[in-house]
Amino acid sequence: MLQHWLLQEIWKKVINIIEIESVKNSINDVLNAADPPVKKLQKICDLLRESMEDYHWVGYYLVHAESASELILGPFAGDATEYTRIDFGRGVCGQVADTMAARVVDDVSLEPNYLSCSPDIRSEFVAPVIWNGKLVGELDLDSGTKAAFRETDVELLKWVAEVTAEDAARVAGFHLAE
Repeated sequence: MLQHWLLQEIWKKVINIIEIESVKNSINDVLNAADPPVKKLQKICDLLRESMEDYHWVGYYLVHAESASELILGPFAGDATEYTRIDFGRGVCGQVADTMAARVVDDVSLEPNYLSCSPDIRSEFVAPVIWNGKLVGELDLDSGTKAAFRETDVELLKWVAEVTAEDAARVAGFHLAE
C-alpha cells in the first residue's frame, strides 16, 4: 500500500514538472511574439490561469514610473477586483513592494494584513517584478485552495516575474535604454 501511494506521489510530481515545462515553453512563445508588451502580459496571465488548475486569479500590479509608492492594477485574468490601486506596505502586495521579496501565503485567513478580493480565495503568491534593480511591478496569484503554491509553482512564478520584467517596465511607463 505504501509503495502504491509513493508511486502515485512520484507520478504527480513528474506530471507537474511536464506541465511547468510546457507552460514555460508557451510563455517563451508569447514573449518572442511581435505583440505589444501589454498584450504579452495579458496573454501570460490568461495562459497561467488556464494552464494551472489552482490558479484562480493571475495579474500584474505595476509601479507607476512617476509615483513609486503605489501599485496600479495592470493586465489580469480572473474576476474583477476592487483593488485597482494598492499603497506600498498595504496587504501582501504592498508588503512585497516594500521588501522586494516573493511571498507565499498558504492560508490568507491567518494573514492580518490581507486584502480580501473574494471570500473564495484561500492562498496567495506574490513575486516582485524587478528590472535593472528597480521594482516595476508584481506578479500576483490567488487560489481557492489552501497551500496551492508548491515549490515548483514558486520557482515557475519567480521565473515568470523575471522574464516578463522588461515588458512590465514598458507597460508601467519606465523609460528603457535601447
